[in-house]
Amino acid sequence: MGAYQGLLLLPGTAQHMAHERMVQRQLGEKLADLLGCPFLGPCQPGTQICGRHYYLPEDTLVGDVGSLGIDGPDDFFGGQVEHAFLATKAISHPALDAPRHLPEGWSERFARQVESVTLRGFSVFDLEDATEAGKRLLRDGPIRLKPVAGTGGRGQQVVRSHHELESALAALDEQHVRQQGLVLEEDLQQPDTYSVGQIRVAGVTLSYHGTQQLTDDGHGNQVYGGSRLTLVRGDYLALMTLDLPRAVRLAVQQARIFELAALEIYPSIQASRRNYDVAQGLNARGKSRSGVLEQSWRVGGASAAEIFALEAFIKDPQLQTLQASTHECYRDAPPPPGSICLYQGQDSEDGPLAKYVKVGPL
Repeated sequence: MGAYQGLLLLPGTAQHMAHERMVQRQLGEKLADLLGCPFLGPCQPGTQICGRHYYLPEDTLVGDVGSLGIDGPDDFFGGQVEHAFLATKAISHPALDAPRHLPEGWSERFARQVESVTLRGFSVFDLEDATEAGKRLLRDGPIRLKPVAGTGGRGQQVVRSHHELESALAALDEQHVRQQGLVLEEDLQQPDTYSVGQIRVAGVTLSYHGTQQLTDDGHGNQVYGGSRLTLVRGDYLALMTLDLPRAVRLAVQQARIFELAALEIYPSIQASRRNYDVAQGLNARGKSRSGVLEQSWRVGGASAAEIFALEAFIKDPQLQTLQASTHECYRDAPPPPGSICLYQGQDSEDGPLAKYVKVGPL
């Protein structure tokens, strides 16, 4: 700790809401405190970086980051990949047998290797491919169309017929699909979504499992409402020594298989923060299904719980397990006593919003 001249935020290219930037700033300040270095705020474009710094990127880093002085995952919180599609949901599914377009660096071997730990689906980068993939999947029941860079379930839609598929695809921008991709995936009935992840900061590794909750965004839409995590000091093997319910144990195993395949086939991936969403539910035929939905190698919805839990583990070297949770409430009410307020105010898109964290023993 203390080897860094300071911590810098790295703004991403996507538009982020004011509350998201405010939370990221607080997480940056907390990380800087834990690393024993000053918090320097956002890194401005064109700034000449001298000396060694720790970074908190808003998004997964893509391409070469040598100009920032980053030597490896110990120097930033998040992930770095060689190709942009690796940072999205697109890597979770195979392409069609003869796709019209695929991005540079695409590995069909990876998609096939994780097929047993993901839901049935396809990733496409062409609208005609999307039509073909959708028709194939609709033979077995409703499917879900997912923008590959969407978060919190926003932008997703369930399609139940060929007519609905045509209408949904007609509304999409062809060039956008070509550049970013689109996921078509079997839809599960009332699924439970588990989070499995790991962070490594300041020489401390924490692994966790958890669940997500949904909340009403004030417009009748069910969106991400927070995560409740059970964290352990150590790697995934330490996590597996806990008395885990069968469903959780399966989620951890599937996330681990997904991660090992990704690191084997795309060895250039660097990540100090890994998070995997695993959905378990029934498909249209009533068959039980479980699979990794996506990976997140960047600061995410559960990161406030991860980082405030990290503080507790660093302060108490004897601490082995902990529970931490994040909460997002779209109403005009203060966070409950005993919680850590991250944001309370008027979100420009969805009205009143409160974000807070709770940390405590199991």
